[in-house]
Amino acid sequence: MSAKNKLQRFAENETFPNVIQPEFDEVFHKDYRLKNKWAAEFWKNTNPLVLELGCGKGEYTVSLAERFSEKNYIGIDIKGARFWRGAKSALEKGLPNVAFVRTRIEFIDSFFGANEVDEIWITFPDPQLAERRAKKRLTSPRFLNMYLGMLKPGANVNLKTDSKELYDYTKSLLEFNKQEILIATDDLYNSPYCDETLSIKTHYESYYLSQGKPITYIQFRLNGVIQDLPESEE
Repeated sequence: MSAKNKLQRFAENETFPNVIQPEFDEVFHKDYRLKNKWAAEFWKNTNPLVLELGCGKGEYTVSLAERFSEKNYIGIDIKGARFWRGAKSALEKGLPNVAFVRTRIEFIDSFFGANEVDEIWITFPDPQLAERRAKKRLTSPRFLNMYLGMLKPGANVNLKTDSKELYDYTKSLLEFNKQEILIATDDLYNSPYCDETLSIKTHYESYYLSQGKPITYIQFRLNGVIQDLPESEE
């Protein structure tokens, strides 16, 4: 994408009512103004709130919102030029239950308070395979404990990825911490779990499938603080 196109998308995002782009100093070591107030002040309803973390172009966020109009969806990504497509599609489709937030995932606890989130989706994140980058994985203890602080009791977290390494790491971490794993498959499309929701395909997923890569999926619930794996198990 050219620099000119990026600038055009950034400018258009500023005009979209479903895009929120806080300044750095609004969220760094402080709570954003909508924390604990999304239902009352933004959505103006009490429908369940679902997040997609690292939403990319926002395809999964928009597709979920189309299927489940009784829920509110927020796609979160730092790359506004990417989720511009999802935000624009949501407006074109007349979907009132979709929003996008431009921020780093590291800052999400500035946006959502205890018991405010009903479900989390993590779709095809960077697996951060280098050992020195393990703490940046969106299913590392650092992030899982953030999610724990905002999810309602019994809420589901979903990881869909082409990375067998990230899938194995996440599954091992959850098992080590005795968390509740609801579904775990290392080949989603050859499993009994592939329903209408899980068969939603993003641009990247379609590419991975065309290359013959199996898609993995794990759904789980967090019931306590997550400790890191012993070094021998990472």
